[in-house]
Amino acid sequence: MKFENLLVEVGGFGWHQAIVVLLLVIPRLTIPFNFLLPNFIGAVPSHHCDISILESEWGAAAENLTREQWLNVSIPRQEDGQLSSCEMFLEPQFQLLGNVSLHNTTTTTSDLPTVKCQKGWVYDNSSFSSTMATELNLVCQRKSMNKATATIFFIGVMVGAAFFGSMSDRFGRKRMLLCAYLLGITFGMASAFTHDFVTFAATRFLTGLGISGISLISIVLCVEWVDIDHRTLVGVMISLDWTTGTVLLPGIAYLVGEWRYLVVTVTSPLVLATITWWWLPESARWLIANGRLDEAHYYLTRCARANGRAQVMTDMKPHALSKVIIAESSGGRKYSYLDLLRTPKLRRIAMVTATVWFSVAFTYYGISLNITGFGLNIYLTQLIYGAIEVPAKLLIYVCLDRIGRRLSLVSTFLATGTCLAVNVFLPSRLTLARTAMAILGKGLSESSFTCIFLYTTELYPTVVRQNGLGFSSFMARIGVSLAPLMGLLEDVWGPLPGLLFCAVAIAAGLAALLLPETHNVRLPETIEDVEQTRRWSVASTDEHWKEAEAEAASGK
Repeated sequence: MKFENLLVEVGGFGWHQAIVVLLLVIPRLTIPFNFLLPNFIGAVPSHHCDISILESEWGAAAENLTREQWLNVSIPRQEDGQLSSCEMFLEPQFQLLGNVSLHNTTTTTSDLPTVKCQKGWVYDNSSFSSTMATELNLVCQRKSMNKATATIFFIGVMVGAAFFGSMSDRFGRKRMLLCAYLLGITFGMASAFTHDFVTFAATRFLTGLGISGISLISIVLCVEWVDIDHRTLVGVMISLDWTTGTVLLPGIAYLVGEWRYLVVTVTSPLVLATITWWWLPESARWLIANGRLDEAHYYLTRCARANGRAQVMTDMKPHALSKVIIAESSGGRKYSYLDLLRTPKLRRIAMVTATVWFSVAFTYYGISLNITGFGLNIYLTQLIYGAIEVPAKLLIYVCLDRIGRRLSLVSTFLATGTCLAVNVFLPSRLTLARTAMAILGKGLSESSFTCIFLYTTELYPTVVRQNGLGFSSFMARIGVSLAPLMGLLEDVWGPLPGLLFCAVAIAAGLAALLLPETHNVRLPETIEDVEQTRRWSVASTDEHWKEAEAEAASGK
């Protein structure tokens, strides 16, 4: 009997698996909360230079000026007639009071001497009571630092992917999940009480490291506890946590307002998650693959009892589980990232999945972190971005079940690239059309993200599954880290960021054609399973296992 058969016997998807999924909902909600948090704590409302220094020096010369008049004589206007955000006149230009037309004002101020803001900025607080960007004045010449805060967080996520990917294959899924919870709580809360950029960046980096562990370990733990027939369903169900968090975040941000309270609010669910961690099971697959048969027997017995099939494990002794997974060693060997590159088929899978993960993350966050460029309220745009993921999840579930993983991934990538390409060439005045294409692209991009998470867990064998997912996620976080910085390229050429996102999405769709199909295939347990399986089908996998059992019986 193989593990997949044993899992069906004890209940491939029953109360035990439902409890695992439900216990992981709480921590997984914090993933979109933290990933998309820069949209709100880093938001930059309308602002202009603080002109109080001019009012104090020249007030006696113009006692009767209204506030609007003071702004007109103190701050130059841009081509669109709006007040400049980063410059002010060296001294009040009272002669401008005679210009009634804003356009006339613009033409007559182009040659007047201006300076950078001398005493900070005045911000429009109608949408945000305060943000990290306004409190630390990360605007104008310091706007790149605002972009960098998101990048630094995602670099932490990138490092966390490499760290937790390796450590959870070495020390187990459950133990490292607790470490991720504690990291997220400690430094997430700490970031809310910082008062300088360096400390804030450092705490967000470490928060990202912990959140990365939650993201990776939770999905693997769920997938390793379900049978073949329910892997697609569970993979999509888990991804709905992200959708739920994406929809809830704008409402929470609107109600909370102050950025420090917002950071505390989105981090606090991890406190409850730490309490519920005690009820989570360890992965029985991982325990057996690492020779810990007594523990595996205990958790499988728990699973059987919860699913009403306790009799299955009554007569099975722990040592009998050694035959459930045909291991390459006795369980003493420790696997690392190098094992992903030592054999040809696994090496090809590693290289292609790394490329695809980089691309899907780069594209997804390129869209998700640009919610202010379509002329809609920031909260409304984020809500729509989250809501579009619900039909996207339903679509990808049908596609994964009907046409398989590979074609689903390829088609969603190419469709995303098409939406981005259309948006590049739509005039900025067509706000509604541009928003519609962005929302459609966001939904399709989320579909590809849902697909690649499930697909990757099925491609890698149990002994290096977390290493494989960690390596892939590491590459994804490089893409995520670069995505916020692409906005700076608009100063070079407006359409350039959109064209880059489009090109990367299409290239990734073509690269995904190199991956094998895993639909209705048992999860590989060892590297040998991947290398010796000629075709990715249930029949061929069964044949390979029969051959392996025969060799084991003959003493080879």
